[in-house]
Amino acid sequence: VQLVESGGGLVQSGGSLRLSCAASGFRFSSADMSWYRQGPGKERELVARISRVGGAGNYYADFVKGRFTISRDDRKNTVYLQMSSLKPEDTAVYYCKGLYYTAEYWGQGTQVTVSS
Repeated sequence: VQLVESGGGLVQSGGSLRLSCAASGFRFSSADMSWYRQGPGKERELVARISRVGGAGNYYADFVKGRFTISRDDRKNTVYLQMSSLKPEDTAVYYCKGLYYTAEYWGQGTQVTVSS
């Protein structure tokens, strides 16, 4: 099983980035996929979740509602996080997580740094 994030980088406040997470080794279309983040000195927190087809739907943390959009392409086994109106407090390592039945899979993370 592999989850590989990409798309992180340095961006100015107010800018945008799109993160990607390519998955392999499990039935992606049957998995709920999430993005988490861990800022400097902070605990890891849930950012957004997108369910498998027929699942419970999408979830967004209050601090990203209206700014971030999670999506998935089951043909490409990839989940995305479109981030807009970025703020310095969005600076963190962003992690992709897959939940396939009771099995959890994590990526290695991608750094997002937002400068003021």
